[in-house]
Amino acid sequence: MRKEIKNRADVSLLVHSFYAKIRANEEIGPFFNEMIQDWDEHLEKLTDFWETNLFAVRKYFGNPIEAHNKVDEKFNNSIDSSLFGLWLNIWFETLEELFEGENVEILKRRARKMSTFLMVNIIENRKKI
Repeated sequence: MRKEIKNRADVSLLVHSFYAKIRANEEIGPFFNEMIQDWDEHLEKLTDFWETNLFAVRKYFGNPIEAHNKVDEKFNNSIDSSLFGLWLNIWFETLEELFEGENVEILKRRARKMSTFLMVNIIENRKKI
């Protein structure tokens, strides 16, 4: 049964469920599985990120642009919009499987904007290299 996203526990369920799918995905999983050394720490950081994003609590302190640029550099500038599209599709799928309500739509919009912003920054970073 789907429910509304109301608190950190819900965000944590979303993040853990989503990244279990990402890690198992043959196309996008290798990017994450090779880069992330401590999955427990990473999932906690991503829960902080999405909790901050959704509920405006200041728990996340990081630099997603820098992190994504490093991944792109490590993988020989091979990140493209299709990978972000796959990421978004899995994000939307996970949201819709587990939750319903306004916060689902908010997280879809924010993820869409964020993925576009990160892809643009990756392209800009390649020009500097």
